[in-house]
Amino acid sequence: MITIKQLNEVFRIINGEHPDPHTVLGMHELENDGKKMVAVRAFIPGAKTITVVDAASRRLKYPMERIHEDGFFEVLIPDREEWFRYKLDCTDYQEHSWTTYDPYAFSPTITEYDRYLFGAGTHYNIYEKMGAHMITFEGAKGVSFAVWAPNAKSVSVIGNFNGWDTRRHPMRRLGLSGIWELFIPGLAVMDQYKFHVVQSTGRQVDKSDPYAFYSQLRPETASVIFPIGRYKWKDRRWMTARKKANVYTAPMNIYEVHLGSWMRVPEEGDRFLTYTELAERLVPYVKEMGFSHIELLPVEEHPFDGSWGYQVTGYYSPTSRYGTPAMFKEFIDTCHQNGIGVILDWVPAHFPKDDFGLGRFDGTALYEHQDPRRGEHLQWGTYIFNYGRKEVSNFLIANAIFWLDEYHIDGLRVDAVASMLYLDFCKNDGEWAANEYGGRENLEAVEFIKHMNSIIAKRVPGAMMIAEESTSWEGVTKSPREHGLGFTMKWNMGWMNDFLFYIKKDPIYRKYHHNNLTFGMAYNYSENFVLVLSHDEVVHEKSAMIGKMPGDLWQKYANLRLAYGFMYGHPGKKLLFMGGEFAQFNEWSEARSLDWHLLQYKDHQQMQGYMKALNHFYLSESAFWQMDYDPRGFTWIECDDAESSVVSFIRRSEKKELYFVCNFTPETYMDFRVGVPFRGSYREVFNSDETQYGGSGVVNEKAVVSEKMPWNRYQNSIRIKLPPLAMVVFEKEPDNEEEPKQKK
Repeated sequence: MITIKQLNEVFRIINGEHPDPHTVLGMHELENDGKKMVAVRAFIPGAKTITVVDAASRRLKYPMERIHEDGFFEVLIPDREEWFRYKLDCTDYQEHSWTTYDPYAFSPTITEYDRYLFGAGTHYNIYEKMGAHMITFEGAKGVSFAVWAPNAKSVSVIGNFNGWDTRRHPMRRLGLSGIWELFIPGLAVMDQYKFHVVQSTGRQVDKSDPYAFYSQLRPETASVIFPIGRYKWKDRRWMTARKKANVYTAPMNIYEVHLGSWMRVPEEGDRFLTYTELAERLVPYVKEMGFSHIELLPVEEHPFDGSWGYQVTGYYSPTSRYGTPAMFKEFIDTCHQNGIGVILDWVPAHFPKDDFGLGRFDGTALYEHQDPRRGEHLQWGTYIFNYGRKEVSNFLIANAIFWLDEYHIDGLRVDAVASMLYLDFCKNDGEWAANEYGGRENLEAVEFIKHMNSIIAKRVPGAMMIAEESTSWEGVTKSPREHGLGFTMKWNMGWMNDFLFYIKKDPIYRKYHHNNLTFGMAYNYSENFVLVLSHDEVVHEKSAMIGKMPGDLWQKYANLRLAYGFMYGHPGKKLLFMGGEFAQFNEWSEARSLDWHLLQYKDHQQMQGYMKALNHFYLSESAFWQMDYDPRGFTWIECDDAESSVVSFIRRSEKKELYFVCNFTPETYMDFRVGVPFRGSYREVFNSDETQYGGSGVVNEKAVVSEKMPWNRYQNSIRIKLPPLAMVVFEKEPDNEEEPKQKK
């Protein structure tokens, strides 16, 4: 018989308020009137009858007695003294029957060691334990669920498999870890679920799984059970090479892409391309165009298309807009098999306040700071992660490793690093709180970044961590041992702002702003930079790249070819946002496809052809990239000729030099003198003014021979044809005995 105390426990189960239902439900060894026996209790709302069946011998059956009309059953088995594996045969009032293992007959799937590491912030594969995992556990196939909610009063798993009944599958809290856990047998791939949380305030809310591997398509918000480990990769050669590669001395010209608007299917309601279709269309295009990498705006699950993916609710879940996790892996695999690296934008700076997401998860500020001066981005309307909380930093570091390891992503571009580093970022006086030393630096975020980058460098060799950091914070790409942040590379936002300010000027005024063109080299070797012309520069009425260019239509195209040519010649890795390669005039919008129809016009065809030629020229010449971060790799020939608005420079590799001359005016020079370091013949190898690219055709058909005429601080010089608004590249021809000798 159930005692008063036990009856109270039953009511806590029925009301969904029990923090440890396994102490009540399931099989228990007990002693009644001096006799040992076992008892089984089950709570299945809607069940008419339940029978306990010995799993080893289906002949042994023990009908259960209904203790409470809501569906609480119990049976005492006096002829059994020890626990045994069993199943429950159930029948509902519609006479439907089913058999299942009892979820409350299983041990915890989270070990004490798992809990210890998570609490210490060092369980870097915690995603293998938290969330929902299809496993075989203690002889049964099912799904293990685990969620961190230390201040919740109770948590239960709800889903389409239990009618979203918040009472049906209560979880147990594992000690002081704050982790709630439950193994549910018999669930299937694509089953939907959430965690029903009775928060510390008593408020009840249904939360998506922070560690979910897959999610419903917005506006639905449930998590989805998906076995991501079943995909068979075919990129072993790429992954082996990645571990040994030196990214600093390798080419990197990145094509930045928003998957939902690169191309759509207008004949089918303007739907998105799937990951599979993107593998079939985007990958061949990128390969043909000569880009080395694709960088994806965030594909982590997000509810609002207009955030472009930068307000994440599913950190471990590739968005269902384009297909399943397996399809996303196929896309990445296809990239690698075609020699294309994949960089993913990643957002550890902030997260949205959607009720089903991370915010106030258990009723308290769990993933975020309680103090809004530390915990909120007022301008963005989002929460800031609490990097000082070990479980939170563990969540984020493990998430970075997850994408690099589980999805074979080659690098993460870390968004909004400046907002992480500075407590007063985009805040007025009174809206932020200083650190313990009275400063504006977020010391917890700094430590988190150093820790994360150190761990990734050890665990995922060859993976890149690229910072989008817009300030002059010192040592972003220095190692933590050198008191740096440990990033592989950093976006050069200063160069982008200066260069776009310059190139938008009418050429007649450029001479007054010459420093904006050349200043980037003054600090070029302070960090490992990536030069970017990114998505942020072609939205919000900033104009598309072609629209920024001054002059008539011909001059706009010439300026754009020159702009890209100068960027490629300048030291640093390269990034260009989609649409810029064929001079799309419309600003980018996430809500529509790129304007591919423009390629029916010659101007856009020629611009696309130019970018293809420039990319392949870049990839083929090590002088562009082998010494990007070595001062020996670049020398100005002339950087001070503001009056002419012409700059010239040398790019070097270990075995070769290329000579660049860039004319930022519409003036044509048929006899322009350039200093060179060696006597000999110099051959034009690239010219942005060729007619096939839409230029005027001022080219140097024949090699030019140097003269012993001091110029630009060199003892030798060459005279070239310098076309208007153009970049021209020369290389020195090998010396031979037939080569005309210079006159003394």
